Amino acid sequence: MNAEKRYEIFKRLSVAIPKPETELEHSSNFELLIAVILSAQATDKGVNIATRKLYAVANTPKTIYALGIDGLEHYIKTIGLYHAKAKNVIACCKMLIEQHDSQVPDTREALEALPGVGRKTANVILNTAFGQPTIAVDTHLFRLGNRIKLATGKTVLEVEKKYLKTIPKAFIQDAHHLLILHGRYTCTARKPKCGECCLVDLCEYKQKEIPKKHLMAGEG
Repeated sequence: MNAEKRYEIFKRLSVAIPKPETELEHSSNFELLIAVILSAQATDKGVNIATRKLYAVANTPKTIYALGIDGLEHYIKTIGLYHAKAKNVIACCKMLIEQHDSQVPDTREALEALPGVGRKTANVILNTAFGQPTIAVDTHLFRLGNRIKLATGKTVLEVEKKYLKTIPKAFIQDAHHLLILHGRYTCTARKPKCGECCLVDLCEYKQKEIPKKHLMAGEG
């Protein structure tokens, strides 16, 4: 895929998705961090349902830490892997209190040192909270990268590096959310909605279903 096609892809996505933002509800960097930790192998919708109740009573490192593991589990038990996540969140809060004055750090090294925070979560926080040009490769970005040939690779890290190397600079800040939302609602895993896709004539997915209007125009 050449640079001109990549630019046009992100240009169209930015028009189709004018507000490329996370769907995890939050009102602070800390709330975002906890929501992202909880979102592993869970839907944003499910996390939001749980955090609305949680944040109403505890939304700082000190107040969530005061709940303890059992107390926190009461609020997040509807989320998958809630026991392990509760342990990580409590440990994370403890470290934030003791080492970061209850503030979310803005460096990859410090973020990845927090319990429950891996490279993907760190990338989300660096991008969404601190405006850094990072790409968090989740299942959607991994699928899109390989499916439409934007960033091919066998590992998450390989795909992430391809994205960072090839995404046009004008779109690098919003690329993460543009791709997530496109993958979540249009280029879905089981059956991509090619007929509704603004990229269908640019996409290099060999099994795509090209709408008749594009076939008549001689595209694809």
